[in-house]
Amino acid sequence: MKFKRKPPTPRDGGRKRRRVAVAFAYLLGLAALALAAVWLAVLITPLQPVSAAGQTVRVGAAPLKWSLSGPGRLDLFGQSLPTQPHFDGPIRPRLQLTHIKEDAEVARLLRSGDHEQLTLEVGRKLAAGWLRYGAWETAIAAGLVLLPLAAWTGLRRMPPRRTARVLAGGVALVAAVNAIGFYLLASDTPQALREVRSLQDLVGDSPQAPVPEADTPPLGSVQVVALGDSTAAGIGNGPLPDPDQLDRACRRSADSYPRALARANDWHLLHLACSGATIRDGILGVQIVGDQVAPPQFAQAQRATQASVITVSVGANDVRWADLVRLCAASPSCDDRASTAFFQNRLARFTLDYRALLRRLAAFPQHPTVLINEYYDPFGADVGCLRGEGLTRQKVQVLRSRLAALNSVLRQGAETAGFTPVKPDFAGHGLCSAQPYVQSPTDRAPLHPTAAGALAIALADQQALPASAR
Repeated sequence: MKFKRKPPTPRDGGRKRRRVAVAFAYLLGLAALALAAVWLAVLITPLQPVSAAGQTVRVGAAPLKWSLSGPGRLDLFGQSLPTQPHFDGPIRPRLQLTHIKEDAEVARLLRSGDHEQLTLEVGRKLAAGWLRYGAWETAIAAGLVLLPLAAWTGLRRMPPRRTARVLAGGVALVAAVNAIGFYLLASDTPQALREVRSLQDLVGDSPQAPVPEADTPPLGSVQVVALGDSTAAGIGNGPLPDPDQLDRACRRSADSYPRALARANDWHLLHLACSGATIRDGILGVQIVGDQVAPPQFAQAQRATQASVITVSVGANDVRWADLVRLCAASPSCDDRASTAFFQNRLARFTLDYRALLRRLAAFPQHPTVLINEYYDPFGADVGCLRGEGLTRQKVQVLRSRLAALNSVLRQGAETAGFTPVKPDFAGHGLCSAQPYVQSPTDRAPLHPTAAGALAIALADQQALPASAR
């Protein structure tokens, strides 16, 4: 006996269309859930720490951009900057600089010895951090999909097998979305990160404004030029015998170390140092000093076409050393995160400015001997007399370590450029000694050299001069 198949009824067709519609809605909802999970996972997945070449960088992804190519993001000292290289795909790298070890950073920025090895290490580790972040983000996105799906299947009271299929489908879909975003559309990102060598590769160099040329005639009789800040100006010591308005505004002294050095060698000195000068405002750019406008020291130095020696004292104002000392004295401690981050910010900025200055000094046509003066330790071994000023031994140690970091920048930069770093020796003549080389907190220029301290700096410079320059 044969049974005839029952022809489909309109009701059966309606059920089939409803099942297709439900399946399509399910897939559409699952796709939307997967996309939302990936978007949220990118926001909440912890950035992965990478340490290389003295830096600690955290690597992750920037918020999704709905375009197929564009810049990544660099978080640097509280600023969010677009990267110079562009990356493919909507998921692009986010790099967050969290720590700089000063010595290694300077070596890298100033292109010293093992630069190539260090920079290769940076690129490799950035790429590895990106891949590690991608794995974590995929796992977190899968978890974000599983939670609502598990809740939904529980409310629907689905049998275990069907529940497993639904959960497995959700995980597979979010993995596919991530694979497209990270490993297909952004497949070139690891290689692009491997090619990163420095911060400049990521954000580019700031354009350097040209130094204005001096509109006055050359000074062929000058043998030595002094560039710098209040330490070189001799602030707080005896006045010049016949100062002009700019000498008074810059607080230049007859007892400054450049004048002592010039007197010892019977040199004609062009003394350009000015209190408050930084590389940007004073050395390479104009400086406003009271109601006076000091032209760029570098522009004036170019007039000394026969100068055989240039002395440089710079950096303390760039890193706001005086402010750091005052803040340290007024605070319970000096090594808090805020002041440490502030100092690292200023030091990194100074390092880049200093490199620009070194390049210009190296371009002097007469190739003079360039002495880069490091800063002396004003405190010495005994700091008992400073307790009334709010400076304890522990606080002084923090300040001394920051001064050492600044001096490391000065020294490595000088050596890289082929110049001579000079470290004055104030041992036994700190603030609390019987014969201090440093002005006390109650003097006109606290922590600056006395006339005796200026002589000690001049003596260090004299000993550092090559025989051909004396």
